[in-house]
Amino acid sequence: MTVTEPASATAPVPQLAARARTVGGSPVRDILAVTGRPEVINFAGGLPAPELFDADGIAAAYRAVLEETPAQALQYSTTEGEPALRAALAERSRTRGLPTDADDLLVTTGSQQALSLLATALIEPGDTVLVESPCYLAALQAFGLAGARVVAVPGDEHGLDPVALDELVARERPKLLYLVPTFQNPTGRTLPVERRAAVAEVAARRGLWIVEDDPYGELRYEGERAPWIAALPGAEDRTVLLGSFSKVMAPGLRLGWLRAPAGLRRACAVAKQAADLHTPTVNQLAAARYLADHDLDAHVRRVATVYGARRDAMLAGLPAALPDGSAWTRPEGGMFLWARLPEPYDTTALLPQVVRQNVAYVPGAPFYAGDPDRATLRLCFVTQTPEEITEGLRRLRAGLRPRP
Repeated sequence: MTVTEPASATAPVPQLAARARTVGGSPVRDILAVTGRPEVINFAGGLPAPELFDADGIAAAYRAVLEETPAQALQYSTTEGEPALRAALAERSRTRGLPTDADDLLVTTGSQQALSLLATALIEPGDTVLVESPCYLAALQAFGLAGARVVAVPGDEHGLDPVALDELVARERPKLLYLVPTFQNPTGRTLPVERRAAVAEVAARRGLWIVEDDPYGELRYEGERAPWIAALPGAEDRTVLLGSFSKVMAPGLRLGWLRAPAGLRRACAVAKQAADLHTPTVNQLAAARYLADHDLDAHVRRVATVYGARRDAMLAGLPAALPDGSAWTRPEGGMFLWARLPEPYDTTALLPQVVRQNVAYVPGAPFYAGDPDRATLRLCFVTQTPEEITEGLRRLRAGLRPRP
């Protein structure tokens, strides 16, 4: 006899995938949602200064593309990216010491997509991935969603320790090492040249992919440029270099790229076909036109001059803003600096008290793959003027003051 359920009965839908249930959202995005009020001086975001965008130049590039080649600009494109843009990107890489052809590159919808594509192409659930400590938050998300086991490489104020890396690779047999060696997010530190060479040597000797993320490298305010790991002996056939226009042109374009050996690049292209077919054609063509008609390097130098003054304003105000016994980095470029308060400060617990003073930072704990240092925090110094930074640090000092 067949039993029929009442017509009104409904069954629950199946559960979300385990990776969606276990990997949380970005704490930075959560903080930005809470601190979006105009009266808040927000050191939490990693947002370029919008008043420095070359809006006129970008608008002119879009107009030219839409007036001269509208059928191409509004049509589907190849997954690998528009040839004109890839050729321009390859030329920029060559001038910076890394032999690159257009066919070595895959254009992505922001460099964050490149991380997701690499996770899809390289990582099986349970594979080990090595990262810096602390590490870029969205990389931890991408690897977590892929089911990776993420292990932090010990380091110091100069970055990861190559000796510790060697020992971890021998013990853990990881699939890849992910790092931001220049003006790292969140710390602002830069990995010294000799450590870059040591990382390349370990990867060559032990058998390891290196994912070198470089969204900030052009934003240098002092010191000499360090070579990409991808250009060093031993790393040529095993390094993926990620780049982006988000910090030097405009993040709303959502234009990034990856440079990778052929087999891995093809696998990422297949993953991209499944994700979005291709990065928007009109954005790619407009960026290529901008590079042809304007001097992006001169624009970046102008931006870096402004950002350098804002960094200096933050460095000048930190001694009075942070409690006695605090320490912080002095980045040579990029967008962030990293501070550590003395024990027993907990920057996550203190954040609501600080936000009541209409200022915000990002607590350091979420940036750690392992045990977090809860006394740390990240400050972004590029979005506000020096005057706003001075006022924001005054508010930060009030927010960090122990309550009676």
